[in-house]
Amino acid sequence: MQRRKFLLTGAALGCSAAASPLLTPIAFAQGPWDNRLVVIILRGAMDGLDVVQPLGDPDYAGLRPTLTAGSTDLDGFYALNPALSPLLPQWQAQNLGFVHAVSTPYRDKRSHFDGQDILEAGTPGLSADGIRDGWLNRMLQTMPGLTAETAYAIGREQMLILTGAAPAARWSPDARMQLSPAARQLLLAVQQDDPLFRVATEDAVMIVDELAAEPVSDMPETALRGDHVELAKFAASRLRGETRIASFSISGWDTHNRQAANLGRALSRLSDTLLTLQTELGPVWDQTAVLCMTEFGRTARENGTGGTDHGTGGAMIMAGGAVRGGRVVADWPGLGETDLYAGRDLLPTRDVRAHAGWVMRGLFGLDAGLIEGAVFPGLELGPDPGLLL
Repeated sequence: MQRRKFLLTGAALGCSAAASPLLTPIAFAQGPWDNRLVVIILRGAMDGLDVVQPLGDPDYAGLRPTLTAGSTDLDGFYALNPALSPLLPQWQAQNLGFVHAVSTPYRDKRSHFDGQDILEAGTPGLSADGIRDGWLNRMLQTMPGLTAETAYAIGREQMLILTGAAPAARWSPDARMQLSPAARQLLLAVQQDDPLFRVATEDAVMIVDELAAEPVSDMPETALRGDHVELAKFAASRLRGETRIASFSISGWDTHNRQAANLGRALSRLSDTLLTLQTELGPVWDQTAVLCMTEFGRTARENGTGGTDHGTGGAMIMAGGAVRGGRVVADWPGLGETDLYAGRDLLPTRDVRAHAGWVMRGLFGLDAGLIEGAVFPGLELGPDPGLLL
């Protein structure tokens, strides 16, 4: 291992327990394919009914009297939330699409933590013994001879979706620019009585300073700023090379009140992220599929504070030059009183894991039986929804 990478990894392992809560983990894996897959976990339960609004459903307006303003018609039935209007060129170029009325097998308890774990584990429930791995890692376990990017282990948590026996690297791009003076002093103080680690730590801090002065990408700068943009830039910088799979998360989707404003901000961040990936990937964008997935949907009815509560059925967003976009894929269940799940939620008509499975099958040539048996144990893929070109 190169000295530069060893020092960074060693310093990170020494202070990982006290890492800044602002750090955001990002996970990567290499593979022998030309196609790329990016999975973005939208933590907090994105309201798919507000992102892709079924205005053509006769019951929608009555359920959502204040949450339909400014949307853009997509196909005569569905309309796009105005905060995603910067992505309309991608829709028109058929690089953006949506899958509606889907969910994981998680039902009724509506816990963010359990819902996110089930989404990333890709299993119907949680393991009783606490030993779990993620569905992207299980996919990698089926591929012999894979190697991983070198790990930069700064961050407060791992991405379960890529946790497991297969090699996968982890890095937090925030580490290069958020080693505060207080954190720096604490790190050096902890190691002051150990000459070996003190020297290594001092060298590592110096290298972090050097990294902070380096450009994130050699692609042209955009006007977009923010942590989500840095995540996308770093992901693209790896995906332009040997990395084939990347996964990271964007928070801020729990919209119990003032949903129009709060969801709008979250969607603007997601729009920035997807546009940054497209710009930074350059020609590689044509070989890329991006899946934006969330733990569950939200209630069909808006509540008294202009928001929505934890629900069931929701939506998945897909983007990239490898996807067959310009459409909303759905077996629409309707929003009538008798159509709703438990009388309150959009009814899921298909397992979102099946759509992810078909994307992996199309991108990487995985056997359907392997997806149903190893990647998503017990899943029935069902008919091919044709999400890829």
